[in-house]
Amino acid sequence: MADLICATDDKGGAEIFASIQGEGPRMGTPVAFIRLSRCNLACVWCDTAYTWRFEGDNRPHRDGIEYERKANQVALSPAKAAAKIAALGQKRLVITGGEPLMQCGPLADMLAILPDIEVEVETNGTTRASAHIDIRVDQYNVSPKLAHSGNDASLALIAERLDDYAADPRAFFKFVIAEPGDVAEVLELQRRHRIPAKRIFLMAEGTTSEALRARQEWLAPLCLEHGFRLSDRLHIHLYGDSRAT
Repeated sequence: MADLICATDDKGGAEIFASIQGEGPRMGTPVAFIRLSRCNLACVWCDTAYTWRFEGDNRPHRDGIEYERKANQVALSPAKAAAKIAALGQKRLVITGGEPLMQCGPLADMLAILPDIEVEVETNGTTRASAHIDIRVDQYNVSPKLAHSGNDASLALIAERLDDYAADPRAFFKFVIAEPGDVAEVLELQRRHRIPAKRIFLMAEGTTSEALRARQEWLAPLCLEHGFRLSDRLHIHLYGDSRAT
C-alpha cells in the first residue's frame, strides 16, 4: 500500500487539520482538511507553492521562492492519515493540494477506511478520480486555470475533462479572477462546455483582505450581470495567508 505524500504544516507534520471551508458552495462549513503535495500545473499566483515549487523547479512563480522538498513533504500511510482525520471529529473532509488526484491509489485506500465521512475534492480539472475514489465523492470543486495563471491552455484546459465535470452535477466550477477581462474567458468556457451558470463561482485572486475586497467591488456586479455566484476567501479574512487554516 503506497503512502500519501502530504504537504507539511508549520511544525513539519502532515497538513491535516480542522477548520471552516473558506470558498465555494460550502463556505462556512466546519470540515477536516488534508492537503497533498505535488501539482501538474504551476500558477504564478499560487498561494500553496510550497506543495510543488521545490528546489530545482524552474516553473515561474511571482514570489520566486524555492522550497526545500524534505521540509515541505511528508509521507503518511493511508491508515495513519485516516486516523488523524477521524480524530478531528468532523463530518466532512476536504481533499486539497497541490493537485490531489495525482495520488489516486493511496487516496482510495484512505477513503476506504473512512466510509462514513462526506468528501469534497478540490482539483484543477485536468484529471479525473479513479472509480474507487469517485464513488465516495460528494462534491468536486473544479478550478480550471485561466490564461493569467501562466499555464499553457493545452495543459490546463483539457476539453474531455471539462466536459466530464460539466456533466457531473456534483461538480462546481470556481474560477480565479484577477482582472475584469478574465470573465470573458469564463464565458467562453461556459459556452464551449455547457456549464450551468448556477454551478459557476467567480473568486477574486488575492491573499489579503484588502486585495480581495478591492477586486470584489467590480467582480460582484459581473456576477450579477452573468448569473454567476460570488465566492469569497473567508479563511483569508479570518486567519491570513497561512498553513493549516
